[in-house]
Amino acid sequence: MSGRLVIAGTQSGVGKTTVTVGLIAALRQRGLAVQPFKVGPDYIDPSYHALAAGRPCRNLDTWMLPPLRVRSCFARAAGTADLALIEGVMGLYDGSGYDDESGSTAEVAKLLGAPVVLVLDAGKLARSAGASALGYQRFDEGLPLVGFIVNRAAGESHGRGVAAAVERSTGLPVLGWLPREEGLQVPERHLGLIPTAEHGGWRDFTQAAGAAVARRLDLDRLLALARQALPLGEQDAPHDLPEFGCLANGERPVIALARDEAFTFTYEDNLDLLRAAGAEVVSFSPLRDMSLPARTAGILLCGGFPEVYAERLSANRALHAALRAAHYQGVPIYAECGGLMYLTEAIQDGSGRTHPMVGLLPGRCVMGGRLTLGYRVARSAGGSWFLGEREEVRGHEFHYSAWHDRPEDLPPAYFLLPRSGGAEARPEGARVGNLWASYVHVHFGAMPELAGRFVEACRQISVEVGGRAPGGGR
Repeated sequence: MSGRLVIAGTQSGVGKTTVTVGLIAALRQRGLAVQPFKVGPDYIDPSYHALAAGRPCRNLDTWMLPPLRVRSCFARAAGTADLALIEGVMGLYDGSGYDDESGSTAEVAKLLGAPVVLVLDAGKLARSAGASALGYQRFDEGLPLVGFIVNRAAGESHGRGVAAAVERSTGLPVLGWLPREEGLQVPERHLGLIPTAEHGGWRDFTQAAGAAVARRLDLDRLLALARQALPLGEQDAPHDLPEFGCLANGERPVIALARDEAFTFTYEDNLDLLRAAGAEVVSFSPLRDMSLPARTAGILLCGGFPEVYAERLSANRALHAALRAAHYQGVPIYAECGGLMYLTEAIQDGSGRTHPMVGLLPGRCVMGGRLTLGYRVARSAGGSWFLGEREEVRGHEFHYSAWHDRPEDLPPAYFLLPRSGGAEARPEGARVGNLWASYVHVHFGAMPELAGRFVEACRQISVEVGGRAPGGGR
């Protein structure tokens, strides 16, 4: 790896993703291998990075994961690339709270010794952009801020004028400006951008962003700044990851991963950990496949937008039956957010229509209401194959749906602990046999033994059924 660079923003919505995707595409056009990363628990922005880079994007979250593990995960993924490009989250200094930098882009940049380029939205600014840039520069003088990019300029005169004001105020370079153009805007809906797994003009957007960046930004200077990154320590070498060295002997149990337009929210590092623990991860589509993959011994139902595809998911009754049969045979099923929604009796979409689902969990998930969003500390509500009694793990929630008609006597998966005093822990999710379901998204890197437990539970069920495929055909 010859360098790394953080693309940060003054706040959400300034165009970090457009700039990052454009940079990846433009640098890839030059023949460089670019490894993308996203700060925080985002799933959707990384899908654009991966499309532009031709390799999976990785998440870097210093609130959910111990900082040294973040560095190790970064080093492992970036080791085969010419450049690591890291898109920030929210504003540069925004993180898990108001009092410190935990979970922020600034914390990740300092942890990785990565130079920071700050994106400024010039749409409603002129000379005042210089004052804004100066404030971000001086707020934390320990941050390696090395330059700026001006976005959404009204034209040549506006872009150059704002750039000059910023350079005079800060003494740092403006590496170019991008215009306000419809082709450089990414379509959004209720949870932000639309994932690239869904049909749309994502490649057209990627090409347009890449062309704009190549035409208007100083790529040579950006690469030179990226090469100023401080060297990572020896403890961060990719081989220094003991949690990835636990391959078991014998046949690798198959974990069936839901992955299609409806189910896209998966951390790539979670899959790496499952494979390292001895699993064979095989994707299937709840929209199209009528059966589970051959030799399925475990099932991972990740998050996504099942409400958007509720009618098609409801119509695939054959797969519903296969999932129920796997559950009744004791196959471990781990479901997060959209996966939980899919396993209830029904999803009620935004128009009020009700669509029957798998029915392994009583009640229905209803779209609408307020957004549930934020980091969570989750304590196990009871011992299981996934978490032991009272063990804690960090995760996050991000959903507009709510689980209605959930029986009060249904055992929860977690108790979510209050972040501040005065509130009580609240029950979340459900445990039904070997089914573990919750709205909480968990990064296995925070507790790598989770992957090993999942795989071991799959291996046990494979042994118990005497070599037959418990959840799929032979």
